Parts: sequence; structure tokens; C-alpha cells
Amino acid sequence: MTKTRKRVYSAYSQDAMGLLGATIRAERKAKKMTEPELAERVGVSRSLIQRIERGDMNCGIGLVFEAAYILGIPLFEAEPSRLTNHILDVIDRLTLLPKTIRKKNKVINDEF
Repeated sequence: MTKTRKRVYSAYSQDAMGLLGATIRAERKAKKMTEPELAERVGVSRSLIQRIERGDMNCGIGLVFEAAYILGIPLFEAEPSRLTNHILDVIDRLTLLPKTIRKKNKVINDEF
């Protein structure tokens, strides 16, 4: 029998997910959309929408982002063209960085 370890998240990550979940819930209600309606648009169950809105850290990030998008919640930039520019900037930066990172365990002989 294998033991499964419980994943531990930082307080910052939990707060960020809680904020995003609460924002999704508030925007859904402001748009007078029910949980089942949002679930149908995202393509998930009502219970998953409830988990997202509670800030459950085990929800798929793509589904959370899709729910935010459907409700019109900007995650990075309000304009898609600005988001594209940021993506291109990051890609440019990545081309300047090494493709792989390797830790070298070099033993130094300091005996003279």
C-alpha cells in the first residue's frame, strides 16, 4: 500500500485562489447567472463550479481560467492584443535563457 502525501500550498497561493474564486462568484451573480448555467458554458458539473468559487486549489487551472473568461474577468490584461504582446515578450526572453538548467555537483579538491 502506498501512502499519498497531502499537497501543501503557501498562504499566498491559497489567498490568490480564494480571491479568484470569490471574484468568479461575484461576477456570476452580478450577471444573474446560475451555477448550472455557468457549469454548462464551461462544460463541467455544478459541483466543480462550487469548488472553483470556494477557491479549491485542486481545480484545473484551465477550467478556472475558462470560467473567468466566460464571465469577462480579466486575468492579466483587459485587451487581448496586450496579452499577445506580453506573450511575445516572454518568448523573446526565453530565447535568451538556457534551454536546460543543470545543477553541477562539482567536487573541489582543496587539499594542497
